[in-house]
Amino acid sequence: MKTAEYISFTIDRLPKGYVFTYADFITEVNQKEAVIKALNRMVASGKIAKLSKGKYYKPENTPFGNLLPNQAQVVKDLLEENGRVTGYLTGYSVYNQLGLTTQVSNTIQIGKNQIRPNFKRERYTIAFVKQKNTITKENIPLLQLLDAIRYIKKIPDASIEASCKRFLAIIKNFTDKETNTLVRLALKYPPATRALLGALLDQLQQGKTAESLFKSLNPITKYKLTGAAKAISNTEKWNIV
Repeated sequence: MKTAEYISFTIDRLPKGYVFTYADFITEVNQKEAVIKALNRMVASGKIAKLSKGKYYKPENTPFGNLLPNQAQVVKDLLEENGRVTGYLTGYSVYNQLGLTTQVSNTIQIGKNQIRPNFKRERYTIAFVKQKNTITKENIPLLQLLDAIRYIKKIPDASIEASCKRFLAIIKNFTDKETNTLVRLALKYPPATRALLGALLDQLQQGKTAESLFKSLNPITKYKLTGAAKAISNTEKWNIV
């Protein structure tokens, strides 16, 4: 089978929105140039689309034009390395998934242990959030929630009161193991995040679980979260004003 035929056959079997590079097709070093030429011809014909330099995807056609791949596909090379999880989606896209806002953003935020400067990819701005905890597949949902608590003031089109109520609804359904892990991970977050999580757990009658958070805080520091007291009854204990 010729290189172009092999690539065309392989792409036909890929799901729409799947992002790939020329390296996904190369079996021999001397095929690189032929693969790149074949891919560029397919871009010109409209069979595939170019996301950024060296990155292509199989577009999904709609009456409104081609859909871009989902955000996880757009940045998947930044989320894993040699099969190991090195980052996770956070920020605006996750606020939407958690039911905190209906707004969507052209900024894709990624939590990583080692961050780098922001850059553009297609219509998206890729930005990074420093994560001090070890990132694992299992703890990503908890880290995403903690990031939302940390940046509660930056959630678009959402009041602090409404966000706190949503956090309570989410945490209420956690198992004891998930709650304990959430607290352990939170200890590496800023004091205001620890205080708000502690107050949320207290509100859910889980004050004992929140003890380590309380002990980690400076007793004279105040945390300004206007509106939190409308959703949480014990903000005074946690120095939230």
